[in-house]
Amino acid sequence: MENKTVLHGQHKKNGAILVNFAGWQMPLHYGSQIQEHHVVRQDSGLFDVSHMLVVDIFGKNAVDYLSFLLANNPQRLNPGKALYTCMLNDDGGILDDLIVYQLSKQLYRIVINAGNRQSDLDWMKKQAQNFSTITILERTDLAIIAIQGPHALIKAGKAFNEDQQSLIKDLKPFHCIEQDNCFIARTGYTGEDGLEIILPNQEAEIFWQRLIKCGSKPCGLGARDTLRLEAGLNLHGSDMDATTTPLESNLAWTIAWDPIDRDFIGRQALIKLKKNPTRKLVGLVLEEKGRILRNHQKVITPKGEGEITSGSYSPSLGCSIAFARIPYRHDENSCHVIMGSKHYQVRIIKPPFIRKGKKAFN
Repeated sequence: MENKTVLHGQHKKNGAILVNFAGWQMPLHYGSQIQEHHVVRQDSGLFDVSHMLVVDIFGKNAVDYLSFLLANNPQRLNPGKALYTCMLNDDGGILDDLIVYQLSKQLYRIVINAGNRQSDLDWMKKQAQNFSTITILERTDLAIIAIQGPHALIKAGKAFNEDQQSLIKDLKPFHCIEQDNCFIARTGYTGEDGLEIILPNQEAEIFWQRLIKCGSKPCGLGARDTLRLEAGLNLHGSDMDATTTPLESNLAWTIAWDPIDRDFIGRQALIKLKKNPTRKLVGLVLEEKGRILRNHQKVITPKGEGEITSGSYSPSLGCSIAFARIPYRHDENSCHVIMGSKHYQVRIIKPPFIRKGKKAFN
């Protein structure tokens, strides 16, 4: 039995092509994945991401618990701020990547990926056993809607009440507010500006319809995937998982090494790996027309073999792009990918491929 979000009826009404994603029936597209991609890059697109799980963590030593649980340091947060981080296992492998929001000194909110809902919760509860005042609350009563694009804030603003509109105008990137049971964060997964809204299930359909009337177009998971790839954003389960660490997933910047006495899960394993790295995640560009880089294709370098972790056609660039994990010692700006029986030369770049709607590399 597939799960359905509270907006499932709206997707059917709007003509969505529905597919199974992590056990949820979700819209792949509403007619044209490429058009939806361009809508987000050029205007304002609307995504249902209610298959992801909101978890509230509260208690006197909530920050101590999260400081141990996460590789980035939640002690850097203040009320109303957000932090991107990885949650690691003892070997430094990435169990999930997530955003943590501080609502108050003793209340934090995180959003975890749909495919990791139960495993994440089991791990979080296990680690909470040494923190007696911690409460971990699954917010299955909440839906999540993302509005993304250069015109997203303007168009979405019309769907809020006057007080919320005033707050949104002053909302900075990676900050959040909560008013009238509506949680609003200036975050996203497309490389464009926008908002992620968390609100009660019973209010989601009306708000979704209001956003469409205000000019935002519904978009599916297909466009969300090409948008995040262009923006250089990893997908858990493809570009990183429990067998890969942030150091070999282009996420070293998410590890807070200071203060040196903060003992987070996976720290000692990362220290050892940092001294002797073996793999790295890079961006690939195939400028030859008519060929598409795909997941799991083999990458050939003079230092050894690698593999594409995410590959697709880039609607913004008009060519194929990919992430690939290759030997760390390979320092040239090109390599080869095997497609069928042929080898194709590709450029190696440091992601992102697109920044603020424009090509981000030379």
